[in-house]
Amino acid sequence: MQKSLEFLRIKRNAITILVIIGFFSLGIYIGFHNSPNIEKAIAISNKEAPAEITADFSPFWKVWNTINEKYPQADKITDQEKVNGAIAGLVSSLNDPYSVFFNPDDTKSFEEDVNGTFEGIGMEVGIKDKILTVIAPLKDTPAYKAGIKPGDKVLKIGETLTSNLSIEEAIKLIRGPKDTSVVLTILHEGETESKEITVIRDIINIPTLDTELRKDGIFVIKLYNFSANSSDLFRNAIKKFIQSKSNKLILDLRGNPGGYLDASVNIASWFLAGGKPVTIEDYGENIKQKIYRSLGYNVFSKKLKFVILIDGGSASASEIVAGAMQDYGVAKLVGEKSYGKGSVQEVVDITPDTILKITIAKWLTPNGTSISEKGLTPDYIVEYTKKDFESKKDPQLDKAVELLNN
Repeated sequence: MQKSLEFLRIKRNAITILVIIGFFSLGIYIGFHNSPNIEKAIAISNKEAPAEITADFSPFWKVWNTINEKYPQADKITDQEKVNGAIAGLVSSLNDPYSVFFNPDDTKSFEEDVNGTFEGIGMEVGIKDKILTVIAPLKDTPAYKAGIKPGDKVLKIGETLTSNLSIEEAIKLIRGPKDTSVVLTILHEGETESKEITVIRDIINIPTLDTELRKDGIFVIKLYNFSANSSDLFRNAIKKFIQSKSNKLILDLRGNPGGYLDASVNIASWFLAGGKPVTIEDYGENIKQKIYRSLGYNVFSKKLKFVILIDGGSASASEIVAGAMQDYGVAKLVGEKSYGKGSVQEVVDITPDTILKITIAKWLTPNGTSISEKGLTPDYIVEYTKKDFESKKDPQLDKAVELLNN
């Protein structure tokens, strides 16, 4: 089962379980035979390694031995913790913010995310232009109520600068028990001065979908994420839309950070003939692309008038659906440029309590446009300003209504 989370694709239930046998294991193997002091330092197990690696691991073992000999609290750090730290460093050498090694504590937090409930403030973050950036606050969460917006730069978490933090390190600092507080130093998009925002943590239940039949006959589906149950909920929403006898539909994907890949394919299938490509996974040169095709529900005629709302918080699976609808001319996109999170991650079990999330490909729209490079550009670019928010105006929704009524 191939699925995609947060901004990523999860092959959580259909992956090859690996014990530490890759690059680092080779380091242990070679280092063991080249370091005269290491025999007493650790007992090596699972030494299998690919024979083609020729790197010199003697510096690694020199650092290992120096830590053991000179670091004052070396005896409080287990050998396995050092190994986990080395693996994390190996993954960070990729300079890819979405490829991460999860130690046991991080793995537990990640699995809580998959289950959809956790304690924190309820916002999705990513690394953009090397700055920790808000992808989207989830509806009705503490972050949402505190006025945090997609595109906001998170400069500090408490007293910790975020410039050298990974996404997972930042999330660990932001999260915490219910009713405790975290102070974020935020630079709102378009502003020059940062401000401190105190947010009270709570239990976060991730919302999925809302529907509304407006008085003007326009049916609105607001999809907050592509969760495990979003396909079923979207089917029910489409049923309500059909029963309304309306032919005017708005799909609001603003602030939707993505989710499961198969949910995005399923949802796109309501508007596309069977077999049409929804998205393409590009693995680079010399590896065949993988095409995900419409399931062909395709229940609507050419009389359907369809607008999709996107913004800087629309990412991953949101961009897959919106990109496919735009490429085929099924819907017009209104709003602001999407986030541009079009890389594919696979989750691999490393040990029973650690995992590796690693980028394996890029997502392309059916026409071959890379989502990762620039995100999606709307057919109608409409800004949603702070002034609009404060005055409770929604010029993006207004533009979508205008298009549908004309």
